[in-house]
Amino acid sequence: MKLSERIRRLKPSATLAVDAKAKALRARGVDVINLSAGEPDFDTPPHIREAAKRALDEGFTRYLPAVGLPELREAVCFRLKEDYGFAYRPEEVLVTCGAKQALFNLAQALLDPGDEVLVLSPYWVSYPPIVELAGGVPVIVPSEAERNFEPDPEEIRTRISPRTRGIILNSPSNPTGCVYSREFLSAVAEIVRNHDLWVISDDIYDRLRFDGQGPENILSVAPDLRERVILVNGVSKAYAMTGWRIGWAVGPEEVIRAAAKLQGQSTSNATAFAQKAAVAALTGPQDCVEEMKRAFAERAAFLHRALSEIPGVKSVRPQGTFYLFADFSVFYGRRSPIGGEIRDSVSLAEYLLEEGRVATVPGVAFGDDRFLRLSFAQGMETLAEAAERLKRALARLE
Repeated sequence: MKLSERIRRLKPSATLAVDAKAKALRARGVDVINLSAGEPDFDTPPHIREAAKRALDEGFTRYLPAVGLPELREAVCFRLKEDYGFAYRPEEVLVTCGAKQALFNLAQALLDPGDEVLVLSPYWVSYPPIVELAGGVPVIVPSEAERNFEPDPEEIRTRISPRTRGIILNSPSNPTGCVYSREFLSAVAEIVRNHDLWVISDDIYDRLRFDGQGPENILSVAPDLRERVILVNGVSKAYAMTGWRIGWAVGPEEVIRAAAKLQGQSTSNATAFAQKAAVAALTGPQDCVEEMKRAFAERAAFLHRALSEIPGVKSVRPQGTFYLFADFSVFYGRRSPIGGEIRDSVSLAEYLLEEGRVATVPGVAFGDDRFLRLSFAQGMETLAEAAERLKRALARLE
């Protein structure tokens, strides 16, 4: 059987692959600590689960409009007003099967073959494939940890061509945990104005920032760009609802209608009773978000401190999310006691899984081979044990 060229070129998700390998080892009885998954260890809050149960008991299990439950589209607008002060209408909201589908739909709606999209590195693993599946070309813009992983605006400008159509922003960032400064966002806004670009702002971690500030994105510093910016978000991270698969896109009505047309020919509506649960998440008590955020902030500080005690390992303390991106390249070129040389982030991650029993994600999947991504969506005791295992495994490298 001959598979399509685009599928043969498509790489599997690195984060899902590592997570699956770690879970398979644990299923065989191997004591593995999984720091690869981007999934909160908290249960979905009770009032959200109760809303889903009520919906099921009331028979809320049938088709909905492909664009989403009207009540949920209104709830998204409510949350944007509460968190950002932005005023949107339900007609400017598309409910999707998770934020990932929102990103996929938007790429399909906005890109023609050969169109270029600026992707700031380090990036979430799925941005380049999503662009490529739409026939587009991801143009990677590098950054350095010393600059808080904010690319030099001049680096962005030099990568713009006549085919450049847009830019993807993600703050707080997966994988770095960094929050873009208002100065950087203002500089990007000026580039967007000058080159007539659109912006996809992936705000999925916006509620999980540790500096005491509320959510911000490019529209917070450049409200005049409203007709060029599409906001993407969902309930997975802030409300511990990863498996519920509810996300959304918010933006100019013409773009939302185009993305909805595609969704009408693919998945149709997201799960009905899960949408009811999402309404409860967005409009109900928010103390559950604050509780998780406090826990993640403590874990971020602990893991950053623990890794800094390993000679040669460098990292930026996360300002949000539940990820830490650490430079382990000092260990490249060393010999493994189980055979072979540590050549790159892939071979190091494999060694740490096999010898240290800790699952991490190779940085090459995020655009920087010097790093590994570690998730601190685990309890403090588990993180302490993981840090000790990493120290012991790394000390055995020759």
